[in-house]
Amino acid sequence: MTFRESAETVKKAAQERGYVAPVLLDASGDVTGKLYGVWGPPTAYFIDRKGLMIGRVVGARDWSTPAARTLIQSLVELTP
Repeated sequence: MTFRESAETVKKAAQERGYVAPVLLDASGDVTGKLYGVWGPPTAYFIDRKGLMIGRVVGARDWSTPAARTLIQSLVELTP
């Protein structure tokens, strides 16, 4: 999800980073702010296999730490 960025900038960044998931473009920031509570990046969302949001964290995180890996593994195991 991105907001307040041009479509060209977002497309380039997504290609460079190898993103395969859909990217929401929100030029005004209204959709991301009102629907998802995002007013400034970075924000990470945890989505279950049914497409429901089961968690959200705001702010930078080091997802390569053992604690982060344990958290993500526990979330994966919770969702059938």
